Amino acid sequence: MKRARNFNAGPAALPLEVLQRAQNEWLNIEDSGMSVMELSHRSAEFEKIHNHAIQSLKDLLEIPENYEVLLLQGGASLQFSMIPMNILNEGQRADFVLTGSWSEKALKEAKKVGNTAVVASSKDEKYTFIPKLEDIKLNEDAAYLHITSNNTIYGTQWKHFPETGNVPLVADMSSDILSKKIDVSKFGIIYAGAQKNLGPSGITVVIIRKDLITNNENIPSMLNYSIHSKNNSLYNTPPTLAIYLLSLVLDWAKEQGGVEKIAEVNGEKAKVIYDAIDNSNGFYKGHALPDSRSHMNVTFTLPTEEAEKQFLKEAKQAGFVGLNGHRSIGGCRASIYNAVPLSHCQDLADFMKTFQESFKATEAQAL
Repeated sequence: MKRARNFNAGPAALPLEVLQRAQNEWLNIEDSGMSVMELSHRSAEFEKIHNHAIQSLKDLLEIPENYEVLLLQGGASLQFSMIPMNILNEGQRADFVLTGSWSEKALKEAKKVGNTAVVASSKDEKYTFIPKLEDIKLNEDAAYLHITSNNTIYGTQWKHFPETGNVPLVADMSSDILSKKIDVSKFGIIYAGAQKNLGPSGITVVIIRKDLITNNENIPSMLNYSIHSKNNSLYNTPPTLAIYLLSLVLDWAKEQGGVEKIAEVNGEKAKVIYDAIDNSNGFYKGHALPDSRSHMNVTFTLPTEEAEKQFLKEAKQAGFVGLNGHRSIGGCRASIYNAVPLSHCQDLADFMKTFQESFKATEAQAL
């Protein structure tokens, strides 16, 4: 079977080595005579897998001792509500930087819980850039500052993070966690749906500073960080298969040389495709301004809607999957998460150049 060149935005490509290992262990995990999907989540075999996943993430991201790693459900979207419910107190406001649709959704949910404020935004410029750090002015009553570190729909990414002093910095890193080195100690909470860089859909990682875990008995148990922390993320039945695959992806990341090596390769992958855009004499146009370009999601348009349709049609025929832009803005998008091989990005860049030449030749003949 020939593997697709998968540029889906999420659920996204998984490392081939991970899928092969899962296939080999499918019927007999940890010599149990069972599939991982059949294990009790209270069994010693699953507890080993569960704890291995948590420790591997701590190792890869060099997470300090004063942070807890929680493995939850509900996607990043549930965190839009859980975060204000747990750390937005009466008399405080949650500050937001708007850089795309997901930060808008996070703001919408926080408004249902308490007071909020937008302290910087690039919405008026169609989210083509990340606001400058000096333009972010926190409110005196800020409970936290929320950002979305990478914007999948618009193809922008934070290169540097705000210094927030005593105000916790909260980041949705769903689409770029584990893609580059970060200083976890600069954040109060980092959360991420797994289905881009960490594994399959169904599991959400929350990295939270321990002092932000408070025992508020008015919060429903399933939405209370304290409950999940006390139960090692096993308060209820967890998504065991997703956690198992998460642990395999983290093993794979270590085998690649860790986050620094992965970041190096990600830079190479992004450069290959952005060079194809920049060297096209305007045939391809990137959505994001150069200093805000994402290394995870490359968004671009072609001269006409007709050209885009033809591009996507021929790309699909050539074995490229998932290049359609998000339905809200159209255009094209190549999501090049950690598991997407450099060779696939090179193939895409070559295809882009070939398509440009053939499309222009066809146009010339029609004149």
